Amino acid sequence: MTHSLAPLFDGHEDVAADIAGRVPRPPADTARRVDALHPERLHLTVDEVRTDTQSTRTFRLVRTDGGDLPPFLAGQYVGVLTDGTNRPYAISSSPARLDHWDLTVRRVPGGRISNLLVDTVRPGDALTTTGPMGTFHHNPLFHGEDVVFLAGGSGVAPAMSMIRDIVDGGLARRFHLIYGSRSADDILFREELDTLAAGRPNLRVDHVVTEPPADWAGPTGFLTAALITTLAGPLDGRMVYVCGPQALYPYALDQLAALGHPRRRVRFEANGAPADPTAQPHWPGGTDPSGEVTVTARGRTFTTTRGRPLLDALEDQGIRPESACRSGECGLCRVRVLKGTVHTAEEARLRLSDPGSGHTHACVAYPLTDVDLDV
Repeated sequence: MTHSLAPLFDGHEDVAADIAGRVPRPPADTARRVDALHPERLHLTVDEVRTDTQSTRTFRLVRTDGGDLPPFLAGQYVGVLTDGTNRPYAISSSPARLDHWDLTVRRVPGGRISNLLVDTVRPGDALTTTGPMGTFHHNPLFHGEDVVFLAGGSGVAPAMSMIRDIVDGGLARRFHLIYGSRSADDILFREELDTLAAGRPNLRVDHVVTEPPADWAGPTGFLTAALITTLAGPLDGRMVYVCGPQALYPYALDQLAALGHPRRRVRFEANGAPADPTAQPHWPGGTDPSGEVTVTARGRTFTTTRGRPLLDALEDQGIRPESACRSGECGLCRVRVLKGTVHTAEEARLRLSDPGSGHTHACVAYPLTDVDLDV
């Protein structure tokens, strides 16, 4: 049956004839192709561990059979599954080189998985990951071909992948990285970034440090509106990417707003649950985040504190919903609240129907009362 709108498009008859003439693939063949490109799990080998700074390592992952890994878009991440949980890490290598993925991981104070990886993983070890995912990548149709990237700390990892993609693909895209670090010793990929930008007019890299050494000749301080203007000039509606520590996001947005830059031309990488959910305007006043409540899920009842994300509390009990971003974006950890009240953080990208049906994203949902969950 021809769709009623099809005749409005030139060449619709040719398209319909092409579809009608195709030989359907066997379901098993289709399933193999989907799994090869979009695997739920990959069991990989750590081929190399590179020390980038005192607190940062890059782990090169390969297939045990030496084959290519699934394709990804520069800026995407994979989830690393270990110790009964998972964490997302951006792929810092180039999408043009699928014989490996590089994951750049910085130690986080109190970080459960980042510190485990940095301290214990060695070449030859096995790691289980998800397939690539995430929306923090360049879309030329909407983002244009002249972009600015504000990075802080290990938030430079997706920018590194984007820059390598431009170089390996010979892309004409203009890319300006403004990269903030605490000190010169904390700058990741410094030598490679400077080498790639040298002699390439479409690539520019500016390093900014807050604690400069005596011989530092570059810009210093924070990524203020004035400094962004000095380095990048008028933004003129260019797409601005932002990735780094959680504190960078509201700060960068304030600076960009002060420049009159439209919010729709700013893209943030999802980067974890809120550090303090009680600081959000809709956290109910007088509600103690350290107070205990009960959670019932899959026939089990246990206690947790109000200030702990539901996903973390569930995993502590061996209940492990599918999850990836742990930032409220991907929706894989979506659960339904059958009874009780939760605080759903601002980071959650809920469906329009979710509040009415009681659904939330467990990674950024906090139980305010005793709750029953459909997980």
